[in-house]
Amino acid sequence: MSRAAAQRCTIAGPVGPIEAVIETPAGLAADQVTRFAVVCHPHPQHGGTMDNKVVTTLARSFHDLSLPTLRFNYRGVGASAGQYAEGIGETDDALAVLAHGRALYPSAQPWLAGFSFGGRVALRVATHATAADVARLVTVAPAFTRYYETPADVPVPACPWLVVQGDADEVIDAAEVIAWVQALQPAPQLAVLAGVGHFFHGQLDALQQQVLDWVATT
Repeated sequence: MSRAAAQRCTIAGPVGPIEAVIETPAGLAADQVTRFAVVCHPHPQHGGTMDNKVVTTLARSFHDLSLPTLRFNYRGVGASAGQYAEGIGETDDALAVLAHGRALYPSAQPWLAGFSFGGRVALRVATHATAADVARLVTVAPAFTRYYETPADVPVPACPWLVVQGDADEVIDAAEVIAWVQALQPAPQLAVLAGVGHFFHGQLDALQQQVLDWVATT
């Protein structure tokens, strides 16, 4: 497991400062970075922050692949300015963080990841007109069914896409998510973890391994 040096910082956002953490695997200089990842956290009105355990597990997965990561708090969370904006403003926040990552690593490919509500935000960013260069997308227990009426309404990114879902999710209907994902065209890679709930209690290592295995085989 790679150790990563953490730097807390403030990123200029569309409604004011965005609180963020940039983590860089040990020994990796900025001019050596070929890929970096932005990780989006769960719903801000239900306790979601950039320090959520699933979010930090995703970040560690990327560190093991030698990617720096940018985690951040949406507007109105922690020290980030503003207030909740129905997912639209939070997408704009993520786009600002992505732009900051591009400025830090101008020759690197961006990856995106998100958990729950953050999965929806990451998907919106990955399919945004200014984010055509996103190279990979990872969404964990994504809250798509709460925000899109049918699978046909879900924008599908051009990049490789992994969806990880526990079949014992107590927050999001796992069967519904699985059916939606399988109906997408083209369908993303789907990993269903048996007996795993929404917050992956006791299963964070399994989540990390899913990400690592997917990257190794795609």
